[in-house]
Amino acid sequence: MSCSTSGSCGSGSGSKNVSVTETDFAPTDEMPIHLTPSAIDAVSKALNEEGEAGDFLRISVVGGGCSGYQYGLDFDKEERMGDLALEFNGVKVVVDPVSAGYLRGTVVDYVTGLQGTGFQFKNPNAKRTCGCGSSFS
Repeated sequence: MSCSTSGSCGSGSGSKNVSVTETDFAPTDEMPIHLTPSAIDAVSKALNEEGEAGDFLRISVVGGGCSGYQYGLDFDKEERMGDLALEFNGVKVVVDPVSAGYLRGTVVDYVTGLQGTGFQFKNPNAKRTCGCGSSFS
């Protein structure tokens, strides 16, 4: 699964298990993002269908897109120095320290609707987003 989201579209390596609701989420340096139950299910299914043994989800922010930054979702097998490893109901998610700063407070959801199906990032740090929802500044 390699993705740059669609329209609705720290350091350390110890895994943290999360069991909070979206409304209870208060970001910390150790837990900068939150995945909703539907996002966790979608990632789990994608890992089972498309991934290989040992894969986990890497969430990142990369330069590009029409607003300056773009969200990245990819499978990965190896953690890198400084990565923050999180666990959401058995699904391992890794974020690099630079991306964690841009993503702090972000809730990742998976939505299905008339305008499409995909991951949606609710990022309180985004000052503006593009019309397609895949980039922000």
